[in-house]
Amino acid sequence: MVAKNQSLGAQQQVEIWQTDAQKVLYAQLCNAFYQREVQRLVAEPNAKKLRRQLKSLPYYIERAATLVANGDTPFTLDAQNGTWLEKQKPTPPDVNVHANELFYQTYAKVGLIVPVILHGYDQVRLRIDSIDQLGENKLHCNELGWFDFLGNGLEQQNAQLIKPSKVSLTGACCGHQWQFSKRCMPRVLSLREMLLAGSINWRNLKRPLAYES
Repeated sequence: MVAKNQSLGAQQQVEIWQTDAQKVLYAQLCNAFYQREVQRLVAEPNAKKLRRQLKSLPYYIERAATLVANGDTPFTLDAQNGTWLEKQKPTPPDVNVHANELFYQTYAKVGLIVPVILHGYDQVRLRIDSIDQLGENKLHCNELGWFDFLGNGLEQQNAQLIKPSKVSLTGACCGHQWQFSKRCMPRVLSLREMLLAGSINWRNLKRPLAYES
């Protein structure tokens, strides 16, 4: 049984990288992600946490590169920098608490990837997170904590959950942000965000990709 599973795994790997272009893209993404993460880890003050992150780094980089290289995203990939490019909207997405409530009452599921607006003193930015718990009229995002179904942050008051749409998720995946109500340079996504972005079910934003047959 083990030999059979190993053989199937090897066959799947061959199918994933069918062309030289895909191999080059994968290598470019791995390189970009390594450069990005090394710069981040240099500033990690906790030696134990640093060792743990370094140990798992190859797995997550290879996984993210595979997801991105084989994904079907609706915008342009900058492989050398490991980022996505799309024209930025003049303003952040509107917040419609009624639409939020209707959506999350019906479609909130563990594993669903969702967009969040983060408000700073002079800056607004979009980011993505994933639902990992459901409660009564509320949900928990893996990194940003609890939200009610209106989208209000219950732990982080500067966080506003919104209904997933191609516009909001595209902005989050491309690192769009605004300063003093004007567009500014997009930020670079973390490796965790790249993993989430590579797992979005663009064919049906109401369902996690894992729920698709």
